[in-house]
Amino acid sequence: MSMTDPIADFLTRIRNASRVGHKYVDIPASRIKRKIADILLEQRFISNYTNIKNEPQGIIRVYLSYDKDGDSIITGIKRVSTPGLRQYVGIDKMPRVRNNLGIAILTTSKGLMTAREATRQGVGGEVLCYVW
Repeated sequence: MSMTDPIADFLTRIRNASRVGHKYVDIPASRIKRKIADILLEQRFISNYTNIKNEPQGIIRVYLSYDKDGDSIITGIKRVSTPGLRQYVGIDKMPRVRNNLGIAILTTSKGLMTAREATRQGVGGEVLCYVW
């Protein structure tokens, strides 16, 4: 069966694993998923990730972060733009997630980045997801 929205699958696997307290989750790899994992690592929503060589595409193993009480750092993760309904924003309409406690991940002409970085660089783009 073919997957129509691999990014939504990526986000759902992370959401489900963090809710049940798994240490890590394995996800089929792609360049855009690796870049999203880079952003989540940079913003400290995950503790680490590794690329596992596997035929034909490989696997990304995402290590989830938890606080000292055992609660997940990721309290919510939401897909915004879908294959059936793309959501684009300009520089003047950048989204704020949970009053800037979360991040919005955008794909722009300069690559994947957070909404704050897109504002600094003066570009708009497609809003992939919100993470808080």
